[in-house]
Amino acid sequence: MQTILGSGGAVGTYLAKELKQFTNDIKLVSRNPVKVNESDILQTTDFSNPKEIVTAIEGSEICYITVGFDYNVKVWQQQWPQFIKNAVDACIHNKTKLVFFDNVYAIGGNNVNHITENSPINPSSKKGEVRAWIDSYIIEQVEKGRLEAIIARSPDFFGPVKKQTSLLMNIAYDNLTKGKKAQWFCNADVVHTMGYTPDLAKGTALLGNTSECYNQLWNLPVDMNSLSGREWVKLFAEIMNKPDKISVLPSWSLKLLGVFIPILKEMHEMMYQFDRPYNFDCTKFNNKFNFNVTNNRDAVIQTIEALKGNSLKT
Repeated sequence: MQTILGSGGAVGTYLAKELKQFTNDIKLVSRNPVKVNESDILQTTDFSNPKEIVTAIEGSEICYITVGFDYNVKVWQQQWPQFIKNAVDACIHNKTKLVFFDNVYAIGGNNVNHITENSPINPSSKKGEVRAWIDSYIIEQVEKGRLEAIIARSPDFFGPVKKQTSLLMNIAYDNLTKGKKAQWFCNADVVHTMGYTPDLAKGTALLGNTSECYNQLWNLPVDMNSLSGREWVKLFAEIMNKPDKISVLPSWSLKLLGVFIPILKEMHEMMYQFDRPYNFDCTKFNNKFNFNVTNNRDAVIQTIEALKGNSLKT
């Protein structure tokens, strides 16, 4: 059996589809799990309860973590470390392999200019400190021989499922749909790699089901022909037949607007990812797998078609 903790999110939903290529025994675990495949096993679990996590993972060969907590630094500091400890303990207890779907917040400052598996863990934000602790903790358990695990990293991402969790979909697609200017942060003329959720899920499933990939860090597959913020907006606007006007919000304005809009306050410390080039390198993955990544243009077309009610081309 393969189990997804946090199965209802943007990546977890696609991951459930992709795992069907490897097994018919898939367990979806969340507070309110919903079937993706007809044969899915559903389990309601309180992720703050360690006993329930042990039960959720029981009998699983592989456990994928695609959980998302509220985007609030205090929530992250309070909930992520304890959850990860409990999930790791549960995997060790059940002799279950762990695949952690991660972001790149642990990589700070100018290291985002070229993000590889060898980029140093040196966060420059409080949320990044939380993710750095998670990475270090998982790596420590692997090095002690207690756990088999993969840390699968993703850049910012977009796609048609759970689009509210995608920054690009919120500041570009949603605004353009409403006839408003798209928005970007700090500098719209530097490149910013984006992942496409179906590809990220396929990559995660491939890694989890390839034994020699364990006990390593992996960057998930993306189109490495990175676009700038302005180019992302232009691409969405062209396909949506909307004006490609863009409003660029300076860093200082986010702190000010954050008094009224909490999510912008939370974004302020992450502006180092937008005021300089943000390039995500998946060469290691490409060298390992014969994987056809969806190019940026096709990914945007497929996303917009799916949101219009057309079937997603995968």
